[in-house]
Amino acid sequence: MPKMKTRKSAAKRYKITGSGKVIIKKMGLRHILTKKSSKRKMDLRHPGVLCDVEAKRAKKMLPYG
Repeated sequence: MPKMKTRKSAAKRYKITGSGKVIIKKMGLRHILTKKSSKRKMDLRHPGVLCDVEAKRAKKMLPYG
């Protein structure tokens, strides 16, 4: 049986933890940073966890997820 193919766009965006949660990089830290507060920018630096509905969709794109 051939190997299962990964959707490479999903592989670059999502990472699955040992417990099955999907980790993402938070959006909003690329440009127009002057109007955002330091506290907000600090929070955006840390990874976020996808909600269950979106995580289910993301896991479908990753064959061994």
